[in-house]
Amino acid sequence: MNGVVALEQASDLAAFGAKAVSLGQALRDGLPVPPGFALSGTFVEAVAAADDAAIAELVREVAPLAGPLAVRSSAIDEDGAAASFAGQHQTLLNVPSVGELAEALREIWWSANSDAAITYRKKVGLFSRPSVGVVVQKLLAPDTAGVLFTRNPINGADVRVIEASWGLGEAVVAGLVIPDHVCLSRQGQVRERQAGYKTVAIRPVAGGGTVEEELPAELVERFCLDERQLEALNQLAGRCEQVFGPGRDLEWAFEGGTLHLLQCRAITTAGA
Repeated sequence: MNGVVALEQASDLAAFGAKAVSLGQALRDGLPVPPGFALSGTFVEAVAAADDAAIAELVREVAPLAGPLAVRSSAIDEDGAAASFAGQHQTLLNVPSVGELAEALREIWWSANSDAAITYRKKVGLFSRPSVGVVVQKLLAPDTAGVLFTRNPINGADVRVIEASWGLGEAVVAGLVIPDHVCLSRQGQVRERQAGYKTVAIRPVAGGGTVEEELPAELVERFCLDERQLEALNQLAGRCEQVFGPGRDLEWAFEGGTLHLLQCRAITTAGA
């Protein structure tokens, strides 16, 4: 099996991990996932070990993506039934080019094999040696991003729960802001809407990496999603449930008015 495949071809869970396989399925079903590549756990380990042939293959195969990249772990047992590994492995945003990708893979591999990651695995009863696949996609520079639960993750209520902020979604995922909070019915009617307190946005910077940008006062409590965007998110939630089943946890981003799906996994919190 090839160690590098187009993301829509990723279907082997044992080789590429849950995140890559989920995004591959989403692409095959026409969901708006940014194109990219899936790298197998074996291939990532070879690159991390400075295997010249693997590094050459990496550069050759991923070259079509060109510009800044988003590099995310897809651990082989990540997002599985035994435990949620959200936050246990590294995501690298704004890797400047394919030339810097090998070093990014090394960082992700070492993150998966860190003392903290190993301790977490033991805590949840996983004692096997970790294997980590990787998803590589062209970096988005979103205006707005966040998360969406297709049902309430706390009590299981049949509503869409959306949390949103300005810039990259990492501000929401990492808890750097109090995001806007919106609940929608399945028909898209707003059931609840609370403005957040969004003092910073995560933005890509020239030369690689990201920065926390302080937001102007007029954006701190302004809703960052309009009615059209809420409708698009509700439609995306419905499509994801058609493809994957009920109870989904999505990460999404709007860039230039276009909605992108960045992750779709089962809700793992109470009430799912």
